Amino acid sequence: MATKDPTAVERANLLNMAKLSIKGLIESALSFGRTLDSDYPPLQQFFVVMEHCLKHGLKVRKSFLSYNKTIWGPLELVEKLYPEAEEIGASVRDLPGLKTPLGRARAWLRLALMQKKMADYLRCLIIQRDLLSEFYEYHALMMEEEGTVIVGLLVGLNVIDANLCVKGEDLDSQVGVIDFSMYLKNEDDIGNKERNVQIAAILDQKNYVEELNRQLNSTVSCLHSRVDSLEKSNTKLIEELAIAKNNIIKLQEENHQLRSENKLILMKTQQHLEVTKVDVETELQTYKHSRQGLDEMYNEARKQLRDESQLRQDVENELAVQVSMKHEIELAMKLLEKDIHEKQDTLIGLRQQLEEVKAINIEMYQKMQGSEDSLQEKNEIIARLEEKTNKITVAMRQLEQRLQQAEKAQLEAEEEDKKYLQECQSKSDSLQKQISQKEKQLAQLETDLKIEKEWRQTLQEDLQKEKDSLSHLRNETQQIISLKKEFLNLQDENQQLKKIYHEKEQALQELGNKLSESKLKIEDIKEANKALQGLVWLKDKEATHCKLCEKEFSLSKRKHHCRNCGEIFCNACSDNELPLPSSPKPVRVCDSCHALLIQRCSSNLP
Repeated sequence: MATKDPTAVERANLLNMAKLSIKGLIESALSFGRTLDSDYPPLQQFFVVMEHCLKHGLKVRKSFLSYNKTIWGPLELVEKLYPEAEEIGASVRDLPGLKTPLGRARAWLRLALMQKKMADYLRCLIIQRDLLSEFYEYHALMMEEEGTVIVGLLVGLNVIDANLCVKGEDLDSQVGVIDFSMYLKNEDDIGNKERNVQIAAILDQKNYVEELNRQLNSTVSCLHSRVDSLEKSNTKLIEELAIAKNNIIKLQEENHQLRSENKLILMKTQQHLEVTKVDVETELQTYKHSRQGLDEMYNEARKQLRDESQLRQDVENELAVQVSMKHEIELAMKLLEKDIHEKQDTLIGLRQQLEEVKAINIEMYQKMQGSEDSLQEKNEIIARLEEKTNKITVAMRQLEQRLQQAEKAQLEAEEEDKKYLQECQSKSDSLQKQISQKEKQLAQLETDLKIEKEWRQTLQEDLQKEKDSLSHLRNETQQIISLKKEFLNLQDENQQLKKIYHEKEQALQELGNKLSESKLKIEDIKEANKALQGLVWLKDKEATHCKLCEKEFSLSKRKHHCRNCGEIFCNACSDNELPLPSSPKPVRVCDSCHALLIQRCSSNLP
């Protein structure tokens, strides 16, 4: 025979105990028919078995003062793995009466059962075996397949409703001992199996109907939430459509404004250009006219200068001639003394002519200077006009560039407007498609809702009918249970009465026998009394020795009267008791009277 691994045997035993405790708890809770409290024995045993299962293979942690071996460490890991378990951990830590980690672990198990999430929490813990290896040995129940089986069995506990008071209980000092007597079958349990099976079937039907109702309520709430979300999304889409329409209208208005502004700018620029063109043309005409006048003046001045220069040359020539003539005259003075007066007159005339020529030259010089000043001024005016024309050309170029940029911007704006209009149209088309789809979905959902409402109404009616039938069945079961209890009570009373009757019959028979015997004895005693009527009751002072053993009376050996013969005897010789005719109760009789009376009674018997 191969020896089994003791840890495997321990795991198998704990698994079997867990199966029995969970099965017994579910069956008893279903038969109990209401929420369980902390005083319910199967529930207490379940927590004890779970504590043993969680303690199996737990590593011992050394501390400064003692060794620590508790299940609170692995249970604390559940908070990190399952965020919903943080509430349990916080509430367990906030409990005032708990001082030890074991007490906290027990409170945690009770709260997890009340939440109906013990299986979910422990499943998260069993999956992370790397983390569990810090707390458990490799052969522990939580590290092997038995742990997953127990977690699977714990799912069945979601049927149970428990209301456990954790604050008032002393969970630190409880001793967890498994009561095996709860799981051993009796003959009464075998007899009550059929009744429990019927009750369990009824309760299963009830739970099934309640679960169906819960599922229907959850589906209805989901559909309501879907309808609400669809309505919200529809309203949002309508709002977005309205916003998009408003944006389109605003953009169209802005486009119209921009177009009107562009038209105004074009009009203004055209007007400004026309004005500038007119000004430039007028300035050019004035410039041309002024230039023509200046050219004419210049030509005239040049002609005058030429004439004057010719005159001057002529004058100079004449002067030279005159000087030569003067020399000739001076040479010919002597010869021409007669013509001096004539020549003097000619000289005076010539001087006058010279003065006139000089005045003319001065005037011409002044005129030349004025013409030069006017030429400079005209040149300056021409330069200014050229600068103005350059500025006007630059402004014209800038205006043309601005016009080109404005036209480009207008074209770009028109293209962007076209693109935006196309996008808006595509968006509006897509939104209209989405709205039509949503409206179709809404119509489908409304039809589905109507169908589901009708289905729910029919289900509610069926539920009402089933509830009525259930209540009727419950009343019938209660009546049957009460009738069974009454029948069992009547059976018990009948059996008790039968027992009492048999006992009384036996007692009557025994009394009859005893009465017949007592009658015979009384007759014998009467006869013995008749024979002993002559006997006298002795006084205590007269008797000093026992009549039978003849021993002297003392403090240790006291005197006793025989109620039959009246003599005085010691205790050893008168320790018999018999009923006498004078007293129906048994009284003290001496040994000799006792023997005589018994002989008479035995002789009288058949």
